[in-house]
Amino acid sequence: MSIPTVGQRLVIVGATGMVGGYALRYALDNSAVRNVTSIGRKKLGISHPKLTEVLHPDFADCSALAETLSGQDAAVFCLGAYTGAVSDAELRTITVDYTVEFSRVLRGSSPDAAFSFLSGSGADPTGRSRIPFARYKGEAEKTLLAAGFPRVYLFRPAYIYPVEPRKEPNFSYRLLRMIYPVFQVLFPNQVIRADDLARSMVDAVVSGTGQHRGPVFENRDIRAMVESLQPPQR
Repeated sequence: MSIPTVGQRLVIVGATGMVGGYALRYALDNSAVRNVTSIGRKKLGISHPKLTEVLHPDFADCSALAETLSGQDAAVFCLGAYTGAVSDAELRTITVDYTVEFSRVLRGSSPDAAFSFLSGSGADPTGRSRIPFARYKGEAEKTLLAAGFPRVYLFRPAYIYPVEPRKEPNFSYRLLRMIYPVFQVLFPNQVIRADDLARSMVDAVVSGTGQHRGPVFENRDIRAMVESLQPPQR
Protein backbone atom coordinates (compact mmCIF):
# COMPACT_ATOMS: atom_id res chain seq x y z
CA MET A 1 0.00 0.00 0.00
CA SER A 2 1.51 3.30 -1.09
CA ILE A 3 1.45 6.21 1.33
CA PRO A 4 0.26 9.62 0.08
CA THR A 5 2.98 12.22 0.46
CA VAL A 6 0.98 15.43 0.14
CA GLY A 7 -2.47 16.71 0.85
CA GLN A 8 -3.57 14.11 3.32
CA ARG A 9 -6.88 14.29 5.13
CA LEU A 10 -6.49 13.47 8.82
CA VAL A 11 -9.07 12.78 11.52
CA ILE A 12 -8.23 13.42 15.17
CA VAL A 13 -10.49 12.11 17.91
CA GLY A 14 -10.03 13.56 21.39
CA ALA A 15 -8.33 16.82 20.45
CA THR A 16 -9.52 18.52 23.64
CA GLY A 17 -7.32 16.15 25.64
CA MET A 18 -3.64 16.57 26.39
CA VAL A 19 -2.12 14.33 23.71
CA GLY A 20 -4.90 14.98 21.21
CA GLY A 21 -4.40 18.72 21.62
CA TYR A 22 -0.74 18.48 20.70
CA ALA A 23 -1.59 16.16 17.80
CA LEU A 24 -4.02 18.76 16.49
CA ARG A 25 -1.53 21.62 16.72
CA TYR A 26 1.19 19.59 15.05
CA ALA A 27 -1.12 18.41 12.26
CA LEU A 28 -2.33 21.94 11.52
CA ASP A 29 1.29 23.07 11.12
CA ASN A 30 2.22 20.03 9.01
CA SER A 31 2.50 20.84 5.31
CA ALA A 32 1.74 17.21 4.39
CA VAL A 33 -1.74 17.54 5.90
CA ARG A 34 -4.35 19.26 3.74
CA ASN A 35 -7.30 19.05 6.13
CA VAL A 36 -7.75 18.10 9.77
CA THR A 37 -11.15 16.95 10.98
CA SER A 38 -11.50 17.09 14.75
CA ILE A 39 -14.27 14.92 16.18
CA GLY A 40 -15.15 15.32 19.82
CA ARG A 41 -17.79 15.99 22.44
CA LYS A 42 -16.60 19.49 23.36
CA LYS A 43 -15.74 22.55 21.29
CA LEU A 44 -12.08 23.25 20.68
CA GLY A 45 -12.39 27.01 20.87
CA ILE A 46 -10.00 27.59 17.99
CA SER A 47 -10.27 28.18 14.24
CA HIS A 48 -7.87 27.42 11.41
CA PRO A 49 -8.17 27.31 7.61
CA LYS A 50 -7.28 23.60 7.61
CA LEU A 51 -9.57 22.67 10.49
CA THR A 52 -13.04 21.14 10.26
CA GLU A 53 -14.66 20.64 13.65
CA VAL A 54 -17.42 18.08 14.18
CA LEU A 55 -19.21 17.75 17.50
CA HIS A 56 -20.39 14.23 18.28
CA PRO A 57 -21.95 13.75 21.72
CA ASP A 58 -22.21 9.95 21.86
CA PHE A 59 -19.42 7.69 20.61
CA ALA A 60 -21.50 4.65 21.46
CA ASP A 61 -23.06 5.18 18.02
CA CYS A 62 -20.88 6.72 15.32
CA SER A 63 -23.17 5.95 12.39
CA ALA A 64 -23.89 9.66 11.90
CA LEU A 65 -20.15 10.19 11.22
CA ALA A 66 -20.11 8.01 8.10
CA GLU A 67 -20.15 10.94 5.68
CA THR A 68 -17.62 12.95 7.69
CA LEU A 69 -15.27 9.97 7.73
CA SER A 70 -15.55 9.32 4.01
CA GLY A 71 -12.36 9.84 2.00
CA GLN A 72 -10.06 10.21 5.00
CA ASP A 73 -6.43 9.10 4.72
CA ALA A 74 -5.65 8.59 8.39
CA ALA A 75 -6.96 8.82 11.94
CA VAL A 76 -5.31 9.58 15.28
CA PHE A 77 -7.47 8.30 18.12
CA CYS A 78 -6.72 9.85 21.52
CA LEU A 79 -10.08 9.54 23.26
CA GLY A 80 -9.76 8.03 26.71
CA ALA A 81 -10.17 8.33 30.47
CA TYR A 82 -7.94 8.09 33.52
CA THR A 83 -8.26 5.09 35.80
CA GLY A 84 -10.13 6.20 38.91
CA ALA A 85 -11.72 9.18 37.20
CA VAL A 86 -14.70 7.10 36.08
CA SER A 87 -16.32 3.84 37.11
CA ASP A 88 -14.91 0.56 35.84
CA ALA A 89 -17.91 0.08 33.56
CA GLU A 90 -17.48 3.56 32.08
CA LEU A 91 -13.75 3.03 31.68
CA ARG A 92 -14.41 -0.05 29.57
CA THR A 93 -17.09 1.74 27.56
CA ILE A 94 -14.77 4.63 26.72
CA THR A 95 -11.67 2.52 26.17
CA VAL A 96 -13.16 -0.40 24.24
CA ASP A 97 -16.67 0.30 23.01
CA TYR A 98 -16.01 3.83 21.73
CA THR A 99 -12.84 2.74 19.95
CA VAL A 100 -14.50 -0.26 18.33
CA GLU A 101 -17.54 1.74 17.20
CA PHE A 102 -15.50 4.57 15.73
CA SER A 103 -13.17 2.18 13.92
CA ARG A 104 -16.17 0.31 12.49
CA VAL A 105 -17.55 3.44 10.84
CA LEU A 106 -14.13 4.69 9.72
CA ARG A 107 -13.34 1.32 8.14
CA GLY A 108 -16.64 1.38 6.26
CA SER A 109 -16.18 4.95 5.04
CA SER A 110 -12.41 5.00 4.44
CA PRO A 111 -11.16 1.41 4.13
CA ASP A 112 -7.64 2.48 3.17
CA ALA A 113 -7.14 4.81 6.14
CA ALA A 114 -4.21 4.36 8.52
CA PHE A 115 -4.94 4.33 12.25
CA SER A 116 -2.86 5.55 15.23
CA PHE A 117 -4.27 4.49 18.61
CA LEU A 118 -3.31 5.90 22.00
CA SER A 119 -3.03 2.78 24.11
CA GLY A 120 -0.92 2.45 27.25
CA SER A 121 2.02 0.67 28.79
CA GLY A 122 1.08 -2.83 29.89
CA ALA A 123 -1.83 -3.21 27.47
CA ASP A 124 -2.71 -6.90 27.40
CA PRO A 125 -4.49 -8.30 24.32
CA THR A 126 -4.67 -11.73 25.98
CA GLY A 127 -7.11 -10.39 28.58
CA ARG A 128 -5.25 -12.08 31.44
CA SER A 129 -4.02 -8.94 33.19
CA ARG A 130 -5.52 -8.20 36.60
CA ILE A 131 -5.42 -4.48 35.80
CA PRO A 132 -8.66 -3.35 34.11
CA PHE A 133 -6.94 -0.57 32.16
CA ALA A 134 -4.47 -3.06 30.68
CA ARG A 135 -7.21 -5.52 29.74
CA TYR A 136 -9.39 -2.86 28.13
CA LYS A 137 -6.59 -1.26 26.16
CA GLY A 138 -5.52 -4.74 25.04
CA GLU A 139 -9.03 -5.59 23.95
CA ALA A 140 -9.25 -2.39 21.92
CA GLU A 141 -5.87 -3.11 20.33
CA LYS A 142 -6.91 -6.63 19.37
CA THR A 143 -10.07 -5.36 17.71
CA LEU A 144 -8.22 -2.68 15.74
CA LEU A 145 -5.67 -5.16 14.43
CA ALA A 146 -8.49 -7.40 13.22
CA ALA A 147 -10.54 -4.56 11.70
CA GLY A 148 -8.83 -4.71 8.31
CA PHE A 149 -7.07 -1.35 8.20
CA PRO A 150 -3.95 -1.47 6.00
CA ARG A 151 -1.84 0.17 8.71
CA VAL A 152 -2.52 0.23 12.46
CA TYR A 153 -0.09 1.68 14.99
CA LEU A 154 -0.58 1.02 18.69
CA PHE A 155 1.21 3.50 20.93
CA ARG A 156 1.89 2.31 24.48
CA PRO A 157 3.38 5.23 26.43
CA ALA A 158 4.34 4.90 30.08
CA TYR A 159 4.18 8.16 32.05
CA ILE A 160 3.18 11.01 29.74
CA TYR A 161 4.76 14.27 30.86
CA PRO A 162 2.19 17.08 30.38
CA VAL A 163 4.81 19.72 29.38
CA GLU A 164 2.40 22.59 30.09
CA PRO A 165 0.95 23.17 33.58
CA ARG A 166 -2.45 21.57 34.15
CA LYS A 167 -4.66 20.29 36.93
CA GLU A 168 -3.42 16.75 37.51
CA PRO A 169 -6.10 14.02 37.68
CA ASN A 170 -4.81 12.39 40.88
CA PHE A 171 -2.00 12.33 43.47
CA SER A 172 0.15 9.88 41.49
CA TYR A 173 0.26 12.23 38.53
CA ARG A 174 1.02 15.21 40.79
CA LEU A 175 3.90 13.27 42.33
CA LEU A 176 5.29 12.14 38.98
CA ARG A 177 5.19 15.68 37.67
CA MET A 178 7.17 16.92 40.66
CA ILE A 179 9.87 14.25 40.35
CA TYR A 180 9.91 14.18 36.54
CA PRO A 181 13.42 15.69 36.13
CA VAL A 182 14.94 12.94 38.27
CA PHE A 183 12.61 10.22 36.98
CA GLN A 184 13.55 11.09 33.40
CA VAL A 185 17.25 10.63 34.13
CA LEU A 186 16.87 7.41 36.08
CA PHE A 187 14.17 5.78 33.96
CA PRO A 188 14.24 7.41 30.49
CA ASN A 189 12.24 4.62 28.88
CA GLN A 190 9.41 5.05 31.36
CA VAL A 191 8.56 8.63 30.37
CA ILE A 192 7.57 10.47 27.21
CA ARG A 193 6.67 14.11 26.64
CA ALA A 194 3.07 14.65 25.53
CA ASP A 195 4.14 16.72 22.51
CA ASP A 196 6.69 14.11 21.41
CA LEU A 197 4.10 11.35 21.71
CA ALA A 198 1.57 13.34 19.71
CA ARG A 199 4.04 14.11 16.92
CA SER A 200 4.97 10.44 16.71
CA MET A 201 1.35 9.38 16.38
CA VAL A 202 0.73 11.88 13.59
CA ASP A 203 3.97 11.13 11.75
CA ALA A 204 3.30 7.39 11.83
CA VAL A 205 0.12 7.72 9.76
CA VAL A 206 0.92 10.84 7.73
CA SER A 207 4.58 10.33 6.85
CA GLY A 208 4.73 6.55 7.17
CA THR A 209 7.44 6.60 9.82
CA GLY A 210 5.85 3.64 11.56
CA GLN A 211 5.53 1.50 8.44
CA HIS A 212 8.60 -0.64 9.11
CA ARG A 213 8.41 -0.53 12.90
CA GLY A 214 4.85 -1.28 14.00
CA PRO A 215 2.31 -2.21 14.87
CA VAL A 216 3.17 -1.95 18.58
CA PHE A 217 5.24 0.95 19.90
CA GLU A 218 6.31 0.64 23.50
CA ASN A 219 7.62 3.70 25.31
CA ARG A 220 11.24 3.08 24.27
CA ASP A 221 10.12 2.67 20.64
CA ILE A 222 8.29 6.01 20.74
CA ARG A 223 11.38 7.72 22.11
CA ALA A 224 13.50 6.13 19.40
CA MET A 225 11.07 7.33 16.74
CA VAL A 226 11.20 10.89 18.05
CA GLU A 227 15.00 10.87 18.17
CA SER A 228 15.29 9.45 14.65
CA LEU A 229 13.08 12.13 13.16
CA GLN A 230 14.48 15.25 14.78
CA PRO A 231 15.83 16.41 18.13
CA PRO A 232 12.99 16.64 20.68
CA GLN A 233 11.79 20.18 21.34
CA ARG A 234 13.11 21.38 24.67
